[in-house]
Amino acid sequence: MPTIPSNVRGARFTGWGVALGEKIVTNDDLALTMETSDEWIRERTGIHRRHIGGSTAAMSIESGSAALAMAGIDPASIDALVLATTTPDRAVPATSATVQNALGLRCGAFDVNAACSGFVYGLINAHGLIALGAERVLVIGTDSLSRVTDWTDRNTAILFADGSGAAVLESTSGHGQLLGWDLDADGSAEEILFAEIGGFIRMDGKEVFRRAVRIMVDSAQKSMKAAGITADQLSVVVPHQANIRIITSACDKLGVPMEKVSVVVHETGNTSSASIPLALFGDFGQVRPKEGDLVLLVGFGAGMTAASAVLQWGAQ
Repeated sequence: MPTIPSNVRGARFTGWGVALGEKIVTNDDLALTMETSDEWIRERTGIHRRHIGGSTAAMSIESGSAALAMAGIDPASIDALVLATTTPDRAVPATSATVQNALGLRCGAFDVNAACSGFVYGLINAHGLIALGAERVLVIGTDSLSRVTDWTDRNTAILFADGSGAAVLESTSGHGQLLGWDLDADGSAEEILFAEIGGFIRMDGKEVFRRAVRIMVDSAQKSMKAAGITADQLSVVVPHQANIRIITSACDKLGVPMEKVSVVVHETGNTSSASIPLALFGDFGQVRPKEGDLVLLVGFGAGMTAASAVLQWGAQ
């Protein structure tokens, strides 16, 4: 991806919020309805429990409202809403329109579907809007995957869940937080993870694992190169929370120790577009970035998509 021009107006986070599905489902709960166990699920995925319930709009409104409140701004001052989701509430209109109205925004609103890479895709789009003159953009990543999960399929039911994360981006007088970024997609891998319209998620787990590690590492390395940094300079890595084995394998190949990695998959399961913001902004004992820290966001998703960004936390 191209290097960010030095004269581009930057942005930084000024507020954020999260939301989770209403009901907690433990591994023991799933063992009551299918052939599995808490030990089996933890060993293979790192997931202990997941939250399900709530529509994409409702969770987006909750996390978006919290982000606006933390930023301390008038909702009418938001110039655009970007909602990353692969589970819209309706085919038409975009769920972002529902969220925009409920939050009292007076701006353009659109959905982005890049599956589990969605929040970073939205984040890069938001920085582009600010570079072109927008002052404030609200970015939300939300998915209600329980609606497209076959709860009799052990391969997928143990993984997926519902959640949302939101962030307010405001323009700055300086370069801002974004130092480097990468967006990618490989449509040849579409058939290894998909859901037909009106159907359930279908996944070739082994092939997803193999490709996911490779595409995450490749995207992360491109973003770090664009930012002019190396992995040892990173303070925090926030990966997509799909599976603890994928996370550890990708971070090992990047040369990043796990003590620098924010992991919440044990509590949230795989929440797709909400995964990275939940790990970045949520409160589940993960690694917290501090002022000036170099932070890598990196994910992959159905498509197969990939996205990453290197941020300097709090940068003006």
